[in-house]
Amino acid sequence: MAMKIRGVLETCLYVDNLEAARDFYESVLGLEFHSEQPGRHCFFRCGNQMLLLFRPEASHTGGELPPHGAVGPGHVAFAVPDEELDAWRDHLESQGVAIELSVGWPHGGRSLYFRDPAGNSLELASPQIWQLVSGT
Repeated sequence: MAMKIRGVLETCLYVDNLEAARDFYESVLGLEFHSEQPGRHCFFRCGNQMLLLFRPEASHTGGELPPHGAVGPGHVAFAVPDEELDAWRDHLESQGVAIELSVGWPHGGRSLYFRDPAGNSLELASPQIWQLVSGT
């Protein structure tokens, strides 16, 4: 049997304020809330993957799971169709989210960069930036 990793199942970012992060990811980005442990983490569905938001102070101690965490801003790119990027820009700006950078990539596709309330670097990108056919 040939073993092969099939994709990324979950991605984790670390936030200092779970309530502000939950509001941002749910109401601004429109991710579907899945579950939470108050003061420790909250989880969101993102297509066929999960986005996990942890308070680093709570996850550094471990417990049921091995300790983990990061200090400083992380980064995640969310896949969106290229034709929706302009509408996303308008939506984010209408929500008071500053666009840090808009990039047109040499192999096609575009990206928008902005920050969540914890300072994590977020990107909305068309899958073409990696020459992927889909991903949305």
